[in-house]
Amino acid sequence: MALFSFKKKEDVTGVNPEVESFLNGFSIEVMPRTAEKVENFRDILPEGTRVYIAHIEGTPIDDMVATAKRISGEGFAVMPHFPARIIKDAATLGDWIARYQGEAGVDQALLLAGGVTNPHGDFDSSMQLMESGLFDKAGFKRLHVAGHPEGNKDIDPDGSMKNVSAALSWKQEFSKRTDAEMALATQFCFEAQPIIEWANGLKNSGIDIPIHIGIAGPAKLQTLIKFAIACGVGPSLKVLQKRAMDVSKLLLPYEPTEVVAELAAYKAANPDFNIEHVHFFPLGGIKTNATWITENGGASGVPATAS
Repeated sequence: MALFSFKKKEDVTGVNPEVESFLNGFSIEVMPRTAEKVENFRDILPEGTRVYIAHIEGTPIDDMVATAKRISGEGFAVMPHFPARIIKDAATLGDWIARYQGEAGVDQALLLAGGVTNPHGDFDSSMQLMESGLFDKAGFKRLHVAGHPEGNKDIDPDGSMKNVSAALSWKQEFSKRTDAEMALATQFCFEAQPIIEWANGLKNSGIDIPIHIGIAGPAKLQTLIKFAIACGVGPSLKVLQKRAMDVSKLLLPYEPTEVVAELAAYKAANPDFNIEHVHFFPLGGIKTNATWITENGGASGVPATAS
């Protein structure tokens, strides 16, 4: 039984006002190699958009810092990933923080364990990075951590949410003793109802860290299924699998229109809902994702150079 129902609403411009509001302040994720394909982010993103820079194992810190400097210089808030398991020690962590801050003006970070089985050094979890005290010492204004609406098999191989829940409780307590603003940046999902149930469940259990919900941007269906499986997306993967069985839809690109509209409708009906912003994973390309936002987000999707 659905928790709610929604009807598509449009104003005279053809934009759903609930979606327009919901997309306000969205963020998007890039990597150094994908960022190189964008000539100027001001042509595709609104002024001041938060741009996460994913740090994949093997990517030199020089490339990460250079990308951060370039995007920051174009007028955007840069949030690089700090994957604990690829950071050798506290000295390396301190060096990364200093370089991002000194060379690119960075004052926010996404802290996560990282998709590496064997740690490269002293750190194994985002909690250890937070406990180092180095981000607070450097005066970072924002620290985001990972959220998993459908669980995380790396943390809970049995499919339970036991360890994930314990980590969230720890992060909730940490949020009370850090000067930085915190948020949960989540893995992407393809169904609204499980996201709503998860977010409400967190709030009911005393976790009130704002949620920035992960949404997969437009992409070929085969591409999305590949990434979803690799990233450990849970039950909502069935949405894609069902679509793949429909020959008429198999070759059409997936767009997040439905899941975003449903979440936007729920947020509009429940203003205290703990999802604060949308975070896009541009799996089908940054420009493709940005175009979808521009077409569906109204005033929330107007690129800097067009405003």
